[in-house]
Amino acid sequence: MKTTPYTDLHIALGAKMAEFAGYNMPIQYEGLQAEHHNVRNNVGVFDVSHMGEFRAKGPVAKKFMQYCTVNNVYDLVDGKVQYTCLPNGQGGIVDDMLVYRVSDDEYFMVPNAANIDKDWAWMSQIADKMGMKLGEDFVNESEQWAQLAVQGPNALKAMQKLTSANVVDMEYYTFQIIEFAGVKDIIFSTTGYTGAGGCEIYIPVAEAKKVWDAVFEAGKEFDIKPAGLGCRDTLRLEKGFCLYGHEIDDTISPIEAGLGWITKLKAEENVFINKDLFIAQKEAGLKRKVVGFEMVDRGIARGGYDVCDAEGNKIGEVRSGSPSPSTGKNIGTALICNCHAKVDTEIYIKIREKLVKAVVVKMPFYAN
Repeated sequence: MKTTPYTDLHIALGAKMAEFAGYNMPIQYEGLQAEHHNVRNNVGVFDVSHMGEFRAKGPVAKKFMQYCTVNNVYDLVDGKVQYTCLPNGQGGIVDDMLVYRVSDDEYFMVPNAANIDKDWAWMSQIADKMGMKLGEDFVNESEQWAQLAVQGPNALKAMQKLTSANVVDMEYYTFQIIEFAGVKDIIFSTTGYTGAGGCEIYIPVAEAKKVWDAVFEAGKEFDIKPAGLGCRDTLRLEKGFCLYGHEIDDTISPIEAGLGWITKLKAEENVFINKDLFIAQKEAGLKRKVVGFEMVDRGIARGGYDVCDAEGNKIGEVRSGSPSPSTGKNIGTALICNCHAKVDTEIYIKIREKLVKAVVVKMPFYAN
């Protein structure tokens, strides 16, 4: 298994470790529930150094980014971050990612850890066809960066101690390149995967330990604690955020996944892979879609479970499912036939050959 610059620290802190996306990662420390609530109400720190980092630059970079991704890159300004996804040419999704506009001809991307190689191969083919030089105009920087996600309502207050730049007043989905904890050229962004507020900090690998120590020292007065990937999943699910391999994959379109809001079909300048297909899909009406549901009867839905109607006919499949620490309910997402997707529709999750009642609800499950 691969390691991050923080793997030994996690082990020393007594974290429960497991393989995730090929990395030895902390799943939990003191417990999923405690870590979940600490992030929602205070401040927690995730090691997300397994995530990828790409960079596109040069005169073709903007056109390249526009063609590869469904969101409108022309809407970006310097210092702004955009959530988007890569269509795969067949109506599905290669990956979802963040795109940072450094300048009009330079873009920084953050793909999912499990998809780094796949994304790089896919985007490299397109870059090559556009005349970009791999390793120069399009660069894989994934081995150069460590990354910490400092999340929660007290995150920015704590991190402000470590820089003279104004970070506590940064708008959501923006970034700065700053000196932080005595380290220059840190990428500091007000993004995250928890919906609890906070930041993500991109750190040159050689400075990873120094920044970790500084972050925890600065957060002492807020009782800052490390958090594992277990609660990262429950936090993101409560907010209805997609997870690759669950709500989105190579067979699900962004329209079906509920990502129509990032799929900019009307902007004429936004020419991208599968645009015509997505327009046709939207105009024809969806046959299936990803919805949120809450369990009515007792039971926990898990990914892969069948979703049925009252007569037991299969109408879809659970994509994610878990108890929700913030609401006390058992929640999940499912890809189901559109005729059963209306809010308040009763559906049934097949758990150990028994039909367990649930109801379709509007996401997010938790609004703080």
